[in-house]
Formats: sequence, C-alpha cells, structure tokens
Amino acid sequence: MSEILLQIDGIEVKATEGMTLLEAAHSAGISIPTLCHHEKLEPFGGCRLCIVEVEDRGWTKLVVSCVYPVEKNLIVRTRSEKVDRIRKMIIELLMAHAPDSFQLLEYAKEYGADRDRFEKEASFCIHCGLCVRYCAEIKQKNAIGFVDRGIRKEISFIPEISAKECWDCKECFPLCPTSALQAAYVLTKALTAT
Repeated sequence: MSEILLQIDGIEVKATEGMTLLEAAHSAGISIPTLCHHEKLEPFGGCRLCIVEVEDRGWTKLVVSCVYPVEKNLIVRTRSEKVDRIRKMIIELLMAHAPDSFQLLEYAKEYGADRDRFEKEASFCIHCGLCVRYCAEIKQKNAIGFVDRGIRKEISFIPEISAKECWDCKECFPLCPTSALQAAYVLTKALTAT
C-alpha cells in the first residue's frame, strides 16, 4: 500500500491508502470524539460527532472522519469554531435521548453543551448502531436490529434468536455509549413478550 502525506491540525501525518481520516488522526495521537466507531467494526458514520473540516485545493468542506478516506495533501482541522459549534449541537440533540450518558456528559463539558437545550425524548438509544453491527459483523447472529424509521427508530432484539444467543453472550452491552442497562431492558422485554 502506498504512503499518503496529509496535514492534521498542523502536524504532518503519514497514512496508508485505505485509511480513514479518523484512523490517520489516531495513529498520530490526535483525538477526535466518536460515539458510533469501534475498531473491530466497519465504519458507520451514524453519530456524526467525528466531523472535521477538510481543505483540498483551496476548497473547504465538512466531512465525517470515520468514513472519509485519506487523500494526498489534505489539510484537516479537527477543532475549529465551526466544527466545535456543530459538535456542541450534536451533543445537545443526543442528550435529549440519553441525558445521563457518562460519555455524553463528558463531551458536553468539553464542548460547553447545554444538557437541557432540547425537550427530553429519553429513549436512551442514540442510534449509534454499535450493538446491531457487533452482533451482525462479529458474532454473526443478527439477534438485534433496528426497527421503524426516523424519529420512531429503535433497537429491538429478535426474540427467536436472542432467546438462544443473548443470555450467554451480552458482548454488545458494554459497547453502548448510553447505558448497558438499556440493552438489558430491551432484551428482557423482547424475551418476556414471547
């Protein structure tokens, strides 16, 4: 694989073809916040918290770093007034669903987000997809999935599969950035409904 040079926050970073901006930044010790990313899973880009500003041939655009591939001579800014403002808004929107998430509370403190800006819709699920993707990609059981769409979208355990697979596994629970207890609740609810 060929080596690609790019600049992240003023630091020259060497990356290899096929890497994402998030991977390149992490390899250089540069932190970018994420909620839906996991190194064992395919990039998803669902939470949008890893948004960065990219400059290429004089043009600037905002991209999601966990899915955006590295390119030669890119200039990347992981923190700017615009990026921080967008991250703050994302955090505030997510906190309407998971107001007590430790990870979100940490990010809220860092970005000055107002926990109570939006009306609470406490579902505790921020639709990061970590549990769904882990079960499908790593465990290959497909015991949990998304149901419905838009604002009614939720995670749901498939009772026929989860009754056999989930009680001895539960590997998806600690991946949840909002609360493993929520996953346990949804699983229990699915199994008692059968």
